[in-house]
Amino acid sequence: MYQSIKHPGDLLSRRQRLVYILVLGGLTALGPFTIDLYLPAFPALENELDVSAAAIQFTLTGTTLGFAFGQLVVGPWSDKVGRRLPLILATGFHVLASIGAALAEDIVWLSVFRVLQGFGAAAGGVVAIAMVRDLFGGKPLVKVLSRLSLISGLAPVLAPVIGSQLLLVTDWRGIFWVLAAYGVVVIVAVTLWIVETLPESKRHFSGHNTLAQRYKSVLTDRVFVGVAIVGSMTFTGIFAYLSSSPFLFQEVFEFSPQQFGGLFAVNSLGVVLGVQLSARLMHRHNIAPQWILAGTTVGMAVTASMIVVFDLLGAGLWGTLIPLWFFIAFAGLTFPPVQVLALNAHGHEAGTAASVLGAANFGIAGVVSPIVGVLGVSSAAPMGAVMIGTSVVAILALWFVVRPSRVPALAP
Repeated sequence: MYQSIKHPGDLLSRRQRLVYILVLGGLTALGPFTIDLYLPAFPALENELDVSAAAIQFTLTGTTLGFAFGQLVVGPWSDKVGRRLPLILATGFHVLASIGAALAEDIVWLSVFRVLQGFGAAAGGVVAIAMVRDLFGGKPLVKVLSRLSLISGLAPVLAPVIGSQLLLVTDWRGIFWVLAAYGVVVIVAVTLWIVETLPESKRHFSGHNTLAQRYKSVLTDRVFVGVAIVGSMTFTGIFAYLSSSPFLFQEVFEFSPQQFGGLFAVNSLGVVLGVQLSARLMHRHNIAPQWILAGTTVGMAVTASMIVVFDLLGAGLWGTLIPLWFFIAFAGLTFPPVQVLALNAHGHEAGTAASVLGAANFGIAGVVSPIVGVLGVSSAAPMGAVMIGTSVVAILALWFVVRPSRVPALAP
């Protein structure tokens, strides 16, 4: 019996695994919800604060940059002191920043508190993923990460759906009060149900004791660097959609906030199907994750090109919606293989690896996505053009940095 136990997570009962997946999934969703829950309120914020659309988009960029920087701090910190303490303290910081955003009187203070919100929310995603790597490896890691990938991939597109419904009963300030309450719930759940997954004996490993050594181990791994680029480009493509869609669909295509939320609900099905199919291909059909990425990166490039072509041909709303849905589905297919390949070889510095992966996702997305605003949101072409660029970079990173044929097979 005990010979079959290869990872600490093998000792968890079925019920305990479910609790961990639910709580860690909630942690993973905290960041995307913090970033995207208020997207449907963008036009209202623009009017109430009397600022430009670009200024409102800057608050989104500030949150993602805060989230990226926070992960670079919290991830290595959790490798050194354990997972629970950084998680609880950073999430408490998120609660305070959310209250500050709810009380902000102008765009300057709102922007400041949004950056701080992102920093505080960083712990949820990076520590949750590190905890999973503490508990599992090899193919069991694929299965559990696929569950978290479903949540982390679904949360960015589901958050505006919930945000649009919240606007029926509250204003944009109420959304930030909801985020503060979410943070409190996370702290309580971690306190009650999550134990430390990185014991003292595993916090010091030869060659990995210092911050520089942990970063060196991660950043000199060719496969990790390559899939981090693939993942960040995929997320940046999704983020181009997230940052431009409130204006594109509500102002150009004249959607109401609730119709806009419904659009996100439909698109969320693409993420769900993509993540589940990807996990099935890896876990049940033994298709190596790098070969899944070979297909999904091309799929994203093709569907992004269709958005631009159909827009230029005057295909209208459906010419944008249909290829956009498939782009999002291909992104969903991409998320689990990226996480598996990035974390599988870095069990001793899982927090650092997860932090670099997350920081690359949100940092690059925060820098690149405002390009859509600069190009304008009077049509879908600028959004599609950014998606084409990110997809092409992902393809190049996969074939010239990761080099699929040279990636070691996953352990059983």
